[in-house]
Amino acid sequence: MKTITLIPGDGIGVEVTTAVQRVIEAANVAIDWEVVNGGETAYLETGQYIPDELIDSISKNKIAFKGPITTPIGTGFKSINVTLRQKYNTYANVRPVKSMSGIKTPFDNIDLVIFRENTEGLYCGIEHLVTEGVAEAIKVITEKASKRIGKSAFEYARKHKRKKVTAVHKANIMKISDGLFLDCIRSVAKEYPEIEYEEVIVDNMCMQLVMYPERYDVLVLPNLYGDIISDLAAGLVGGLGLVPGANIGDDIAIFEAVHGSAPLIAGKNMANPTACILSATMMLDYIGEESAAKRIRQAVEFVIKEGRYTTSDIGGTATTKDMTEAICQYIKSKNH
Repeated sequence: MKTITLIPGDGIGVEVTTAVQRVIEAANVAIDWEVVNGGETAYLETGQYIPDELIDSISKNKIAFKGPITTPIGTGFKSINVTLRQKYNTYANVRPVKSMSGIKTPFDNIDLVIFRENTEGLYCGIEHLVTEGVAEAIKVITEKASKRIGKSAFEYARKHKRKKVTAVHKANIMKISDGLFLDCIRSVAKEYPEIEYEEVIVDNMCMQLVMYPERYDVLVLPNLYGDIISDLAAGLVGGLGLVPGANIGDDIAIFEAVHGSAPLIAGKNMANPTACILSATMMLDYIGEESAAKRIRQAVEFVIKEGRYTTSDIGGTATTKDMTEAICQYIKSKNH
């Protein structure tokens, strides 16, 4: 039995992580959940946003599933998500974005995977006041991190028989920092001659995605661009409630949905559990439970396509628990 750290998080976190536990149990995957919280809820209980117990748990188990966490805004406290990614060097933020039958959007043929560098760029948090009224932030781009995320993107493309990798940048303006990023991705691309490679400036990428998203396959981006583009792409397929994510390093992985803690609907049993459930399927793939992951994805797709038990954000009237239970029932009907 695999022991995995479970971080319920804040806001809707408990509701959607409970859904994950129920769905994985329905798929007959035995997991020993070591529950340790972080974020605002943990701070109120322990005085720490990232308690020592949580650090010890992730370091020991090497795998964590995290619900959405609230970081205070404008208080000088570093993002908890960024802190965890840097602490454990989970350098590849992987976010698949795919159209789903039953979701009404202008597009029905999106199937792309975003590889966002997760440890540096402007998210290093190196900033200070130069003088009154003048703030400065430092963007860090390194050869090591750029080649590492490039390698991750191309390895994924090769493994999953993807045809194209697109590097997204702003090297026309930031010639040194983004120029280094591009040089690194180009050098990696030469090792994968069977995969098409192209480069697109980030502002143009935004336009292209809302006009011709079907043209793109695997995107590789520095930290800030990856964060923005993944939210934009989520909007093309129905919203953040549908998009999963993973933070993967060499020996530690933290899985989480892309969306936030949504405090306005916390406790109302109306949060869409899809993004968290699909993040859990990425975790199951990671630990070798591909068959269970496939059954869960099929169940989610069936429930959304049928439309009887979907939450309000995607046009339905079901509660979080109703949608979770419908997914569980489908999984159980397909278990062998």
